[in-house]
Amino acid sequence: MSPSHLPQGLVVAAGLSPAWQAIMRFPKVVPGEVNRAATVWRCASGKVLNVAAAVAHLGHPVRAVTILGGTPAAAMTTEMQQLGVEMVVVPTRGETRTCTTILDDARGETTELVENAGAVESTELSAFATALTEAAADAAVAVLSGSLPAGTPDTLYRDLLARLTCPVVLDARGPEMLKALQQRPLLVKPNREELAATFGQPLDDQAAVLQACDALRARGAQWVLITAGRQPAVVVGPAGRFRLLPPPVVDLVNPIGCGDCLAAGFAAGIASGQAPLAALRQGLAAAADNVRRHLAGRLEAAEVQRQAAGVVVERL
Repeated sequence: MSPSHLPQGLVVAAGLSPAWQAIMRFPKVVPGEVNRAATVWRCASGKVLNVAAAVAHLGHPVRAVTILGGTPAAAMTTEMQQLGVEMVVVPTRGETRTCTTILDDARGETTELVENAGAVESTELSAFATALTEAAADAAVAVLSGSLPAGTPDTLYRDLLARLTCPVVLDARGPEMLKALQQRPLLVKPNREELAATFGQPLDDQAAVLQACDALRARGAQWVLITAGRQPAVVVGPAGRFRLLPPPVVDLVNPIGCGDCLAAGFAAGIASGQAPLAALRQGLAAAADNVRRHLAGRLEAAEVQRQAAGVVVERL
């Protein structure tokens, strides 16, 4: 059965660090001077909503569970609903953060100005956990992603996974990822820098990366994917160790959100009945398509499917 004819189960995207995103494009950025943007885009973003937007653009049913508050909340909810995302919003007394991406045409550089997610009250965390449990009851797969707000227990992801009965993609790092591994997430996907920071040691070669992957699997992760930008990705799972060569990147526009699109492409593949390696090929293709877009997660499904066929999988 071809991917386009596979059954499409529900994907749930969940996270506590959404953002109202401004993307500003400049012909040339001059530090210390007044810089006037040639073009400005604004959109709902943050990892949880990037994942949801990408899954929707890939043509899969998706439900997003997040917290929103203050001025941006209404606009973000409306935009995501217009994209076809079912929104489950837990109100928060805090103001949803604003982040800004600066695109410098002269240097071909992208600069990200990130406002950290504000603290979440314990009652709001409890409401979020309940909302996620109910929202994921009929899900084929869930994606939990994003940094935890200040003051949030680093056991939160572990506790949320314990509530879920569907396979889970966990996009986290550090103690919150390590403590969640005992709940056996289907996939964890730190990049190489995040993996090194998690273990507090440099990972200077492939052997060190593979050893760290084995350590994550020994703690409970079923599949471990380690990305390194445009370099080949390494994946370790029940079927063995593999290297994945992503499609070549042309016309790079904005790399923000590529990891989120990878998670979305993988989750959509799993929800369609694909095997993990096939789903990972779709994930890498989604990430490659994302860099061609100004707004994260706003993919072109046909292009992702075309590029997925070109992702090379090599056994290590």
